[in-house]
Amino acid sequence: LAYSLRLPDSIQKSIEVLGKLGIDLEESRSAEACVQEIMTSLSTRLDEEILNTERMTEPSMIIASKFLAKLELGMTQTKPRSVPFVTQKIIELSLAKGISPMSPIGFVYFGSLISKRGDISSGYRYVKLALSLLDKVGAESAGEVICIATQVKIFVEPIQAALEHHNDGYAASMVAGDVFNALLNTMLKRGCMYVAGVKLQTMREEFDEFERLAKENNQSKSILLVQVQQVQRDVSRLIGSDEELTIPEEETLVASNNSVLKSFCFRNAYISFMFRSYDDAKEYVSKFFDCCENAWANLMVAHIYPALHTGLISYWVARKSR
Repeated sequence: LAYSLRLPDSIQKSIEVLGKLGIDLEESRSAEACVQEIMTSLSTRLDEEILNTERMTEPSMIIASKFLAKLELGMTQTKPRSVPFVTQKIIELSLAKGISPMSPIGFVYFGSLISKRGDISSGYRYVKLALSLLDKVGAESAGEVICIATQVKIFVEPIQAALEHHNDGYAASMVAGDVFNALLNTMLKRGCMYVAGVKLQTMREEFDEFERLAKENNQSKSILLVQVQQVQRDVSRLIGSDEELTIPEEETLVASNNSVLKSFCFRNAYISFMFRSYDDAKEYVSKFFDCCENAWANLMVAHIYPALHTGLISYWVARKSR
């Protein structure tokens, strides 16, 4: 469920299981207050102290950690305001009950979360801590941890070198049998091509290869494939192809996943702007801003491109409106 079109169902079932394990994802205060609580709790602990925390042994808490870790990526897309509360629980369990193979997930998402909120220095510290924790608890979550960490590291380290870490994330995911995060590492690395200005024909070939890889690994209905196909459609239009790519699952995801809706609105606003369709550009850039605050809790390099172009599109629309 977590990696298909039924992400909301997956989240709900995970929350129900966590409730039975005594884990309450209480959201009685704001996300900002929750983030501050995490910062305060970690301010008195050295990284070395966290790395040397004893291992978690309580079976119910190990299971709870696994369900919490599964919630991170799903809520990042569909309920970003809830992500700090999930992250806090993973970190609290790690500090109180011992570190587990899921502990790096909590720290890497926290680093990504505060990086998106503007504190990249602290975020970089916590993603590095998450990577160091992998050496202590094993590589079960390595593919996802490397994936999220790399997206933060790109803002600090040279992008060409940092991007190569996604290859490590792909390899770690495949070793663990985690096809979804293998594909996510691949997609995010290729997604940076827009930022780097790679030729459209090269991008088309790369994304065609990604689609082939996804289908070979039984991910034909994956959220990732739908988002890649949205980019493929735009690339084909910009090249001048007469072929119109249809995405059967897109309508369902746009209705249920705010992050996919954000991508859908941006892609339509961008294409409308490139072909100077004023009415469509105005409509979709407005919809983009309506939904962008409730999508993607973590920092992604691919978000640079929409941030830049929605600014340009808004300026163009404003001038044309006069």
